[in-house]
Amino acid sequence: MTRPNLRRLAVAATLALSAALPALAQTKVEVIHWWTSGSEAGAIKAIADAYRATGGVWVDTSVAISEQARAVAVNRIVGGNPPAVAQFNTTKQFHDLVEEGLLAPIDDVANREGWDKFLPELVLNSIRVKGHYYAAPVNIHSTSWFWFSMPALKKAGVAEVPTTFDDLFVALDKLKAAGLIPLAHGGQTWQDAMMFTTTLSNVGGKELYLKVLRDRDPKAILGEDLKKVLLSYKRLQSYTDRGAPGRNWNDATALLIAGKAGVQAMGDWAKGEFLLAKQVPGKDYACRAGITGKGAYVVQGDVLVFPKNKDAAVSKAQQQIASIALNPTVQVAFSAKKGSVPVRPDVDASKLDPCGQEGVAILRDKTRLVGNPEMYLSPDENGAMVDVLTNYWNRNIPVEKVQKDLLNALAKR
Repeated sequence: MTRPNLRRLAVAATLALSAALPALAQTKVEVIHWWTSGSEAGAIKAIADAYRATGGVWVDTSVAISEQARAVAVNRIVGGNPPAVAQFNTTKQFHDLVEEGLLAPIDDVANREGWDKFLPELVLNSIRVKGHYYAAPVNIHSTSWFWFSMPALKKAGVAEVPTTFDDLFVALDKLKAAGLIPLAHGGQTWQDAMMFTTTLSNVGGKELYLKVLRDRDPKAILGEDLKKVLLSYKRLQSYTDRGAPGRNWNDATALLIAGKAGVQAMGDWAKGEFLLAKQVPGKDYACRAGITGKGAYVVQGDVLVFPKNKDAAVSKAQQQIASIALNPTVQVAFSAKKGSVPVRPDVDASKLDPCGQEGVAILRDKTRLVGNPEMYLSPDENGAMVDVLTNYWNRNIPVEKVQKDLLNALAKR
């Protein structure tokens, strides 16, 4: 199929919203987010332009790295100087702000537009707290994707894109022998942890994934199946290069785009970088939603939250932006650039590239869907798990000790 015209999608989104929504008389809104890479900046522009088309003024406060952006947003909100809008992930990250009464509910928009009729249950469980809606979901991401540089695979003599983990290790060995970076990785704690959940969902499958992260079953955590997952996870580390520590995810993707590296395990937001570089799926790169293409699909995503504000005009604008974020035309325009999947299953998927269409098809298959760890764990529990995993990734620690440390980190309290 032909690559979607991203500029045309963005223009269509802007025109559709300008016709459908009332003017806001130059209401200024500040939006804190971490969409700073080229593809991410293009994606958020689809929402910003749609808001500007209604007469509003959109002010970007972009902060590189998600943890830092969230810290800035939380400090501003708690300190009494909140932005109008802030980005969070589709998790429990913002639930403490809800409990403290610092976020404005957007029930009017959600109920009027029937969000509960079309949003996936995993997403609803994140944005709806005690019956009230506190966030507008922007997209669906999955963290369980693998990306392959076709020129690098060809240079290394890898004839087919791997479809099993055993095949993957064979391909990584060939890439290493060819003098290429086998596995492009960014050695940041969230990337180390995501590599584990990707390995768990692929090697362990849906049943083990849920036993470990949702149920926190001690028998599963200490069992042989998780040991196999952890050993595969650690083996992957041996295929990274010396430049991996501290590397941003998009810089790792750039290594694939340049043909310097062969494989990256990264969420589907990586696709936005390939699109930005005008690369074509199937020719320049390959995408697989998990190595087998059949395993658990780890659902993640982004939401916009709306801190309480004393300015009535800003409060009205917040409701407007919540509606814009879920508009079908904006959903497609955003995801086409971001590399994500629209959170609405009723959009026209034909406007997305083949990788995006595969993601939409999987999203409609509820049997494959599992939540990302932060949908099941509190921020403190997730943080404890991440510490265990990144220590194991970067140090020589017996796998049995790692399993015991994970049990302690995930113990229900």
